[in-house]
Amino acid sequence: MDRHDLFVLAAYGVAFLGIAGLALWVAIDGRLRRRELAALDAQGVRRRSNAR
Repeated sequence: MDRHDLFVLAAYGVAFLGIAGLALWVAIDGRLRRRELAALDAQGVRRRSNAR
């Protein structure tokens, strides 16, 4: 395995970690937003899109 192979593997590893981190961030943030919406719904606050 030469230096080029190590560079390519490192680049794939960094890209994988970056994409996995973003996916985890989106999943956690989505869960937090659903909790916030549930709390607002429990307080009686309604979304304008559901006003009809």
